[in-house]
Amino acid sequence: MSVIIPESLRPTLDLLSAITPFVSIAGELNQQQALAQWLEHWMVDHLGAVAVLPVSQQLLLDVPPLVHVRINNQASKTLVLYNMYDVMPADEQDWAFPPFRGGLQTDPLLGDVFIARGAENNKGPLAGMLMALKALCDNGNLTVNIELIIEGQEETGSGYLRRYLAQTPCPISPAEAVFFPSLCEYGGGEPRVYLGFSGLTAGELRVKGGDWGGPEAAIHASNANWIANPVWKLVQALNALAPAEANGVIERLPIDPEAQKLLTVLAATFSIEDELRFRRSQRLFVRGDTLSCLQQLINGAVLTLAEIRSDPLDARGVIPHSASAQLALRVAPGINGEKILQNIRETLSRPDLQGVELRLNDSYPGHRFAYDSPGVAELLNSYQLQGANPQVWPWAPGCAPAYTFAHIAPAFLIGGLGHGGNAHGVNEFVTLRGLARFQQSIADWIINFCQSSAI
Repeated sequence: MSVIIPESLRPTLDLLSAITPFVSIAGELNQQQALAQWLEHWMVDHLGAVAVLPVSQQLLLDVPPLVHVRINNQASKTLVLYNMYDVMPADEQDWAFPPFRGGLQTDPLLGDVFIARGAENNKGPLAGMLMALKALCDNGNLTVNIELIIEGQEETGSGYLRRYLAQTPCPISPAEAVFFPSLCEYGGGEPRVYLGFSGLTAGELRVKGGDWGGPEAAIHASNANWIANPVWKLVQALNALAPAEANGVIERLPIDPEAQKLLTVLAATFSIEDELRFRRSQRLFVRGDTLSCLQQLINGAVLTLAEIRSDPLDARGVIPHSASAQLALRVAPGINGEKILQNIRETLSRPDLQGVELRLNDSYPGHRFAYDSPGVAELLNSYQLQGANPQVWPWAPGCAPAYTFAHIAPAFLIGGLGHGGNAHGVNEFVTLRGLARFQQSIADWIINFCQSSAI
């Protein structure tokens, strides 16, 4: 069955198809630089934007460039649109199309979809955001100033962005709101509005053979009765940091009355069964009614493990010379992540954990804002214009560098209609219907904001 592309959506798909082939993953600096330059040129050519921090001036740096451009309409109000161009790695195994080429197909359950790495997170929303802005510019409906800032390290901690925005004076003047367009009809359900985000610290725990006892090269496993194994040392350290029976949860935050009020309303209509289906899981590891489960979803500091490996990999019958775990500490707003990190360092300093090294990447704390912050009402209205009933969450269990923008605007909103899925996984997709709904909701939010600012 061939896919019929609505004419109104064709330019967005063309743009998405143009940026998909850039392998803009961590470690592919040349590809990230090329995509950053491509995006800057596109925004200058199609939006009349002016580069604030030209990508060409960042090419000698060892970090993915920031794309920072400005659309100056001589307005009294300014909005910041934040987005990302980095994606997670993907090989071609089990994909319907090569992940960095992408393609269209009709899914019996989802309808027409575009499949590619980044289709949902976040090249699809990036393309939709840019085309929504272009339509507003072309029609003369953009009556606020726009700061566009697009980074290439969202998946790895946003360190360059945070250092850039921490400068004095800040390269972005105070704004009314910061908006991160994304597909928020998760699983095709009701769209979500998050009044905050969790913080993130990413890093690696590594054990190498050495003075503590492990071998400095892989040796025969018959020595296991008297020579220590770095893999077991790593397992011991992980269990000391975050007991496995708690699934990595280190600390929980009491829910305050304001958050409790929002969660109570949310729990009345929230379906755990639908959420499990969307997450491709059969059960939760926590117990309780819907309200209790939602509380536990958002109120924790949790150490997550994405990868544990030994070196050499795929070896049999050996004691490896090293082992490592890629980990991330995710903390709800209000939890002191620095204190947790200090506790982790103290634990790793124990004599029985000698040889275990912790390497931390950039990190940022969680951040939340009030329900009546600028932009929230406009976002709710943009959802309702297309017949959706938004869910309002106290904050997201997911992470975003909202704290980085706290001194620029009172609110950091993530939002947008639209249905995508399999982010970071195989056959990541966005539905064509969802992409059209997303693009319209972004235009509606900006128009709503222009109109409310004009009063």
